[in-house]
Amino acid sequence: MTSAFGSLRSSEPTGVEPLRARWGWIVALGVVYLIAGFIALGSVVLATVASVLIVGIMMLMAGFAEMIGAFQFKSWGKFGLWMLLGALYIIAGVLTFENPLFAAAALTLALGIALIVSGGMRLVLAFGMPRGSAWGMVMLSGFITLLLGCMILARWPLSSLFTLGIFLGIDMIFAGVGWLSMGLAMRSIPPALDARAPGSAA
Repeated sequence: MTSAFGSLRSSEPTGVEPLRARWGWIVALGVVYLIAGFIALGSVVLATVASVLIVGIMMLMAGFAEMIGAFQFKSWGKFGLWMLLGALYIIAGVLTFENPLFAAAALTLALGIALIVSGGMRLVLAFGMPRGSAWGMVMLSGFITLLLGCMILARWPLSSLFTLGIFLGIDMIFAGVGWLSMGLAMRSIPPALDARAPGSAA
């Protein structure tokens, strides 16, 4: 009885088996991300423009989604509000395509402010943490984030030409390393054993 139950359990497909069969594609995806990340770092201005255009596409998609979702409301107030939000998203997306450098400057300014606010909040959190905890790492990360935000704003709007491109390149490199590690890990997993061994019951 126990062996039969164990045989049934071993015949269940594992969640990683489909990924293990496609480990080569996962590794290839990681390599593509790595190459694209290094290319982005090699031409940060073009990468900045590309990242801004991606944001513009996302704004256009969000705008059309908002306008389509407006038709689910029966009241004119909610319908008009959602249509207005969708129209604003679409206008912002169109303006992004019309003047990507201006959009990059606006996004870089927002990024610098967000980093300063985030770093300051981490520093305040670190000062409130007990000394036996990992307050030092929280304080260090907050200081680095705050310093990075100050550096971005100190050179703004000149920093808008390369900041987003650098962030995009670094993000793609980290994503590539993640996919590459995942693919190699899937390769090292042994294939699932077939429970229907010769002589076993059907």
